[in-house]
Amino acid sequence: MGVISVRPAGLPIVDAPELTVAENSSTPPLERLVRKFDPAARDARNRSLGLQGEERAFHAERLRLSTAGREDLARRVRWVAQEDGDGAGYDIRSYGLDGGERLLEVKTTLGHARTPFYLSSNELAFSQERPDAFRLLRVYDFARSAKAFELEPPLTDHVGLLPTAYRASF
Repeated sequence: MGVISVRPAGLPIVDAPELTVAENSSTPPLERLVRKFDPAARDARNRSLGLQGEERAFHAERLRLSTAGREDLARRVRWVAQEDGDGAGYDIRSYGLDGGERLLEVKTTLGHARTPFYLSSNELAFSQERPDAFRLLRVYDFARSAKAFELEPPLTDHVGLLPTAYRASF
């Protein structure tokens, strides 16, 4: 893959929005919109945005550690999704100032903090397997003035989860 042209920069970390009862409802109203739709183009845009968000988070993690005097840990931060491929359940392996692991799953959108995003069953399962280290880094308003917040497991304490795809088998 090519290099994404995003300058290394910090990423302002803000408070996460509160979960509201309506957002956590298990039976939202069904919406059907009739329109021309190109899922391949949407997927390509989302992949590109996701990579840019991951790169920004990768550099922000290295900067956070370096600024705190932990250059030793900053050098060890890995962009796992880029180096090893997707499927680990997280995108970036970083560290806390104490040296403990931080396994970041980065979710990036162009919209506001409450813009819905997608989480795979693998990512959710990994958050449950490693709640000590897993952090969902929610990057939003990416095109204008990117900001982020972190969510710690259990993720259902912070977001409503709605199944949107099903595997059919015989």
